[in-house]
Amino acid sequence: MEVALIIFALMLLAFVGLGAYLTVKAVGAAKRGVERTVVQARRTVEDTTLRAKSFGQVGVVGALAQVRLDLRTSMRATQQALADGVRADASLRESLGLFEQLSAHGHELDGELKRLEQEPDRRRTAELLPDLRERAAQIIKAADSLRWAARDRARRFAADDLSLLSEQIEMESGALRDWSREPADDLAAAAAEWDAAQSAPSAHSAPAAPAAPAAPAPKPTPTAPPAALNPPTPTVQYPWQKAPRPESAG
Repeated sequence: MEVALIIFALMLLAFVGLGAYLTVKAVGAAKRGVERTVVQARRTVEDTTLRAKSFGQVGVVGALAQVRLDLRTSMRATQQALADGVRADASLRESLGLFEQLSAHGHELDGELKRLEQEPDRRRTAELLPDLRERAAQIIKAADSLRWAARDRARRFAADDLSLLSEQIEMESGALRDWSREPADDLAAAAAEWDAAQSAPSAHSAPAAPAAPAAPAPKPTPTAPPAALNPPTPTVQYPWQKAPRPESAG
C-alpha cells in the first residue's frame, strides 16, 4: 500500500511539473508574440510619422525624417531578404553576420537622427545634416549591395534548376513520343548487343590452335602384273608316265 502511494505521489509530482513547464513555455511564447506585435506596431507608427514629416514639413525636420525613412526602409528590406535566403542557402550566414555589424551602425545613426529631430538649434542641425546624409548613404549602399547579391544568387540558382529540369522534361517527352518501337524490340536489341559484347572479347583473347601435322599418305599396295593374254596351259603329269631324261630337255 505504501509503495502504491509513493508511486501515485511521484506521478502526481511529474504531472504537476510537466504542467508548470508547459504553462511557462506557453506564457513565454505568448509574451514573445505580444512583444513582436508591439514592436511591429511601434515600427509602423514611426514609419508613418516619418513619412508624414518628410512630406508635410520642410527644412531640417523634413530632411531628417527623409534620411531616417530611407535608412530604415533599406535596412529592413535587407534583413528580410537575408533571413529568407539563409533558410535555403546556408552560405548566406556570413552575409547575415556582416549585416548584423552594419545594422549596429544603422541603429546608432537612426538614434542620432531621432535625437536631432528634437534639437531646438536648427542651425547647428543643418550644419550636421550633410555628414549625416553621407553616413546614411554609405550604410544604405552597403545594405543594398548585400540584398541584391543575395537576390541575384537565389535567382541564378533558380535559373540553373529550371534549365536542368527543362532538359530532363525534354528527354522524357522524347521517350514518351517514341511509340514506333516496342519494348520487346528494345529487349531483343539489348540482348543481341550483350551477346556480341560477350563473344568479341573471347574471340580476340583465345589464341589460335596450331595446325595439326598432315598425316603421311598411305603407300599404295603393289598390284600383281596383269596376266598374259594367252597363258600357257600347264602340263598334266600322270603317275604312270616316266620322268623325262635330262639330255632330252633343252
